[in-house]
Amino acid sequence: MSKRKDTFPKQVYDREKRKLDARKEGKKIWFGLGMFGVIGWSIALPTVAGGFLGIWIDSHWPSRYSWTLMFILGGLGFGCFTAWNWIQKERQELSGKEK
Repeated sequence: MSKRKDTFPKQVYDREKRKLDARKEGKKIWFGLGMFGVIGWSIALPTVAGGFLGIWIDSHWPSRYSWTLMFILGGLGFGCFTAWNWIQKERQELSGKEK
């Protein structure tokens, strides 16, 4: 009976530790999914805005060149650049918190 009394606190501690570790992992998963959303929007919004601006320019001032295509590509490049900078900033903040 005394052996069982000695192992019970350790079992409770181990279960509580596993539960807390699982909660931390769950938060990391949600943070990762949220990061995908932010990255997606930071790329999609400038691309779509560039497309609408290009369509408007093409309809008002016809040209030999497609402003729509140029602004879509410009918005895509700007969005990718913004997302990349945001990821780098988050990576630096996370690595600073872990130390």
